[in-house]
Amino acid sequence: MVETTTSFTERLKARLQDRLVSVHEALGETTVEVTPESFADAARLLRDDPELAFEQLSDLCGVDYLGYGTDEWDTTDVTDEGFSRGVEGSAGPGRFNWEDRPRGNGPERRFAVVVHLLSVRTNRRLRLRCFASDNSLPTVPSLVDVFPVANWFERECFDLFGIVFEGHPDLRRILTDYGFVGHPFRKDFPLTGNVEVRYDAERQRVVYEPVSIEPRVGVPRVVREDSRWQQAASERPSKD
Repeated sequence: MVETTTSFTERLKARLQDRLVSVHEALGETTVEVTPESFADAARLLRDDPELAFEQLSDLCGVDYLGYGTDEWDTTDVTDEGFSRGVEGSAGPGRFNWEDRPRGNGPERRFAVVVHLLSVRTNRRLRLRCFASDNSLPTVPSLVDVFPVANWFERECFDLFGIVFEGHPDLRRILTDYGFVGHPFRKDFPLTGNVEVRYDAERQRVVYEPVSIEPRVGVPRVVREDSRWQQAASERPSKD
């Protein structure tokens, strides 16, 4: 008999108990949120419990919820291609002031760490998340003792988001330069960066200079409803 999602959710609640903040089901995926203090303990339990057996960590990343729920582009219009490229920022076409950017009503806790776990035995995946308590210095327990593969993932998360993993054996930057200032995946970090780097042939060294390009609006491709797709759907043969 195939196990239902409901019974799996109830088992998670029974195992995690007071470590648990919430369990969320959406689109066939399960997300478990735990308290930051019990992050490593919950990961160890999910790994060692014989019925859950989430023995593999597939990914670990950070999330910055600053401005969550808002955008800085206009996506209300539709082109004849069925896509909107929304090039107008809050300051008008081609003009964008980062200080005046929209700020959404995100969660009170800004930074989160998200882990994707896999149970090879049960062929089930689980998303484990916890929010850092302090937005000014986000800190969560390291999972390196539970999943050694988390070592480089946590260094990347620290480098790009500035999230500190307490107990990590060697928490250093892994992608950016030694003298890099800031964390480039934070939502308040300018898309253009803070400095330009180039090699100066005369000085025979790398030099840092102010950014020479203007801030720009990040524009995603937004798929919209289009009459062509509706007509194609209506012309499909019926299954009856």
